[in-house]
Amino acid sequence: MNGYGGGPYGLGERRTLREQAGTYALLPLRIFLGVTFVYAGLDKLTDSAFLSATGTGSIGEMMRGVRDSSAIPALVDLALKSPEGFGYAIAIGELLVGLGTLVGLWARLAALGGALISLSLWLTVSWQATPYYYGNDLPYLMAWLPLVLAGATVFSADAFLASRRRRSM
Repeated sequence: MNGYGGGPYGLGERRTLREQAGTYALLPLRIFLGVTFVYAGLDKLTDSAFLSATGTGSIGEMMRGVRDSSAIPALVDLALKSPEGFGYAIAIGELLVGLGTLVGLWARLAALGGALISLSLWLTVSWQATPYYYGNDLPYLMAWLPLVLAGATVFSADAFLASRRRRSM
């Protein structure tokens, strides 16, 4: 890199290595969360056992198994009204969140969706983990928060669209 860049610093303005690193700091997190959520969504959508109301490995069995140990049993009861529908909603939500995060389109909204999915899974599926940090959904929730706040500032559809709007003014 030559230390010159556009973006918030203006074209031709010299940038330090620290400033350059700060610009790209959230990119690895964005890639990790995006790939992970795309994979999780596709994994659920292609697993016929998961998208069933009953049986080993089904969303219905999982929800019944965590109902009494969850922080919000009413949320689990809501999912149990239509386990297949809930399974599809989670899988499609994960897929859309992952794709939005990777492409950087409506990145803050995608990150908020990821945070809400992680929060709901933490309060239901992984709530009983002791100590609390053994549950994997809480770290995912925390990982989404910087992207909710900052969005996708580089290598993203949002940044591309913002630069087009600035140029057309």
